[in-house]
Amino acid sequence: MFSVLLLGSCDTGLVSTAIPDQNFEQALVEFGYDDVIDGKVLTANINSVDSLSLYRKNISDLTGIEDFTALTYLECGRNKLTSLDVSQNTTLTYLDCDGNKLTSFDVSKNTALTYLDCGSNQLTNLDVSQNTTLTYLDCGYNKLTSLDVSKNTALTELYCDGNKFDCDALKAKYGL
Repeated sequence: MFSVLLLGSCDTGLVSTAIPDQNFEQALVEFGYDDVIDGKVLTANINSVDSLSLYRKNISDLTGIEDFTALTYLECGRNKLTSLDVSQNTTLTYLDCDGNKLTSFDVSKNTALTYLDCGSNQLTNLDVSQNTTLTYLDCGYNKLTSLDVSKNTALTELYCDGNKFDCDALKAKYGL
């Protein structure tokens, strides 16, 4: 009779989310969601976070935000973002990403949004046709040539000055 001893790697079941931006990860450390700057965070530490304020944190890459699947509130204004993918953050109701360097931005999957501030970026297009619960929209001081808010019947506040279309005429058309 003989025994077989199998040796292998132990899978602890700990799944991590990549966080390549050190300033983003530093903020997560400050909030207590992470404990060391190593380019990753335990997904279990972030997937139930519902509110995140990253205002003026000098962040240029929010890769990893997609695993914050419970987020309803995200404030990431006044950073150095050139792109922002919130397509997995479908529970967002509040999104403030003003004052970055965003050139494109897709919020079509964020149908729960009631507040969106994407002003002072470099956006050339903004489609909010799927965001029918929006009550507040600030897209001012971008490079937009038009804006269609015909499906945003809940909208009560619209700020769109500083673009390449007549904001006052648009607001008048929809009684805003």
